[in-house]
Amino acid sequence: MTNSAQRHPLLRQRDGHHARVTFEELFFDLVYVFAVTQLSHGLLHNLTPTGVVQTLILWFAVWLGWQYTCWVTNWFDPETPRIRGVLFATMLLALVMAAAIDGAFEARGLVFALAYVAMQVGRTAYIVFELGPDHPLSANYRRMLGWVVIAACFWMGGAFTEHWTRAALWAAAVLCEYVSPMFGFALPGLGRSRTSDWTIEGGHLAERCQLFVIVALGETLLATGAMLAEAGRWDISLVAAMFATFAGTLAMWWLYFGTSSKDATATITKSSDPGRIGAYFHYIHAILLAGIIATAVGNDLVMAHPHETTKLGYALILSAGPMIFLTGCAIHKRVVHGCVPVSHLVGVAALAAFAPVMLQSELWVAGWLTSAIMLAIGLWEARKQRGRGGPHTLKH
Repeated sequence: MTNSAQRHPLLRQRDGHHARVTFEELFFDLVYVFAVTQLSHGLLHNLTPTGVVQTLILWFAVWLGWQYTCWVTNWFDPETPRIRGVLFATMLLALVMAAAIDGAFEARGLVFALAYVAMQVGRTAYIVFELGPDHPLSANYRRMLGWVVIAACFWMGGAFTEHWTRAALWAAAVLCEYVSPMFGFALPGLGRSRTSDWTIEGGHLAERCQLFVIVALGETLLATGAMLAEAGRWDISLVAAMFATFAGTLAMWWLYFGTSSKDATATITKSSDPGRIGAYFHYIHAILLAGIIATAVGNDLVMAHPHETTKLGYALILSAGPMIFLTGCAIHKRVVHGCVPVSHLVGVAALAAFAPVMLQSELWVAGWLTSAIMLAIGLWEARKQRGRGGPHTLKH
């Protein structure tokens, strides 16, 4: 970025040091605790192929809203009054969007779409206005605005339809916003952006993604605690179920924070194209966090019905959540360390192989089986880390 760009009053001042996450950003993230809870509860009460597709679409929308805001606060200073105002306005719209998740494919579809579109288009249009026509970031944000407006047409069109037509239109909207950055938000007459133009602050971006992981893991713990508090009688099976869900959450925390997250900052910072690595991080975390949300649904089932024999749908969600998480974690470590850990591939295979076994057991036993596999993968990675003398970072 040029010196003139750095002197823009709303931009963060880049002095070579790690840009801290501000209290405004932490406050903003609180809305997403509620959003993640809404998604997991929605899937829990509609554990069907249709429910899975709908939850995936809604999850990608939730992640897009957070992701685009994260890029704004990476470039612009949230402690300046105008950017703080944008952040809080986005927060309000995100709250309405999250509240509408439960009925997004029913009566609240228009509310969900309006809140989401207002958030994406409004925030981007404001940044275009503030930057003016000549700022180095202006062209990128004009292209971005073009794509979120295109996506808005699909969001609003879907809001006035029903069932699978709504799902198809909203899926198209999600693709517009996910795929367009891969091609530099290319639009006729506006050209395309290059990831080398995205002069991000690596430490800040990595930390923001890590904080969202904490939000999602925290929701799983809150759900476990709430189920335990609401139970009428604490028998051995319920307590065993509680320990199983807690152990599984702890294993996910260790696999992410204990074996790769500290190296993520250096990976982005030392890369010759930090914008590209930063974009990878956002795509990877969409997968990784989807695994945590699915795992939270499995945890809720284990806590709610510990004595019940595991049904096919229950076995699938109990194994799918950790499998998706391990897949996202493996890709994350591929970007950070340059290799895919064998342990994660073994874990995915083990979870798939043991899914039929769960059908012969009670839910609390099935919960312990998946948690034991995750703990074993965590111990495997811990031994590897000690063998190589701690975390390491590959230069990109």
